This record gives sequence, C-alpha cells and structure tokens, in this order.
Amino acid sequence: MGQIVIVAYKPKPGKEQALKQLMRTHLTRLKQEGLVTDRQSIIMEATDGTIIEVFEWLSAEAIANAHNNQAVQQMWAEYAEVCDYVPLNTLKEAGDMFAGFTPFN
Repeated sequence: MGQIVIVAYKPKPGKEQALKQLMRTHLTRLKQEGLVTDRQSIIMEATDGTIIEVFEWLSAEAIANAHNNQAVQQMWAEYAEVCDYVPLNTLKEAGDMFAGFTPFN
C-alpha cells in the first residue's frame, strides 16, 4: 500500500534556483529506483520561498529501501547542499484554515 507524504524544503540563502531545478527531477529519480507510485506529485511554494511537495511512496518498505539506495543517498546529498527540511507547521500558511500556496509549475 502506498504512503502519501508532504515535505517542505526551505532553500538555503542563494540556493533558490538550485532547489527548484532539483525539484524538477525529484519524482523521476525516485521512479527510476522503483520507490514511488505513478501518481503525479504536487509541488507548490510558500510565501517565504519554501517548496512543498506531496508525493506517494510505493510502500513503507520502499521508504526503508530508499535509506540504503546509493542513487537516493546521492540525491539527498544534493538536497542537503541547497535546502533544509522544515516541519509544515513552521510555514505561515499552515496556520490558515485553508492553507494556500503558489503552484510550482
């Protein structure tokens, strides 16, 4: 059974465009490793520049396997260079009844 996750990526100063470029390849790279479903991700941007992504892992086992996958480890290292992962509740929009974000694409 799949598992839908929501992740918030806060770009490091001066790394906004590099993060956006990585976001364009994120799901494809996970698909190449057989770790996510065919469901399209939803990517959006908060007012502070944080990028939010909603996507579906293939299973809990796929999530565990990602932690031992060299291609995923390399990708996560690329993300670490350009952003920090932040909790959703730190975004201003998360306090709104209907959290609204700007579409990424």
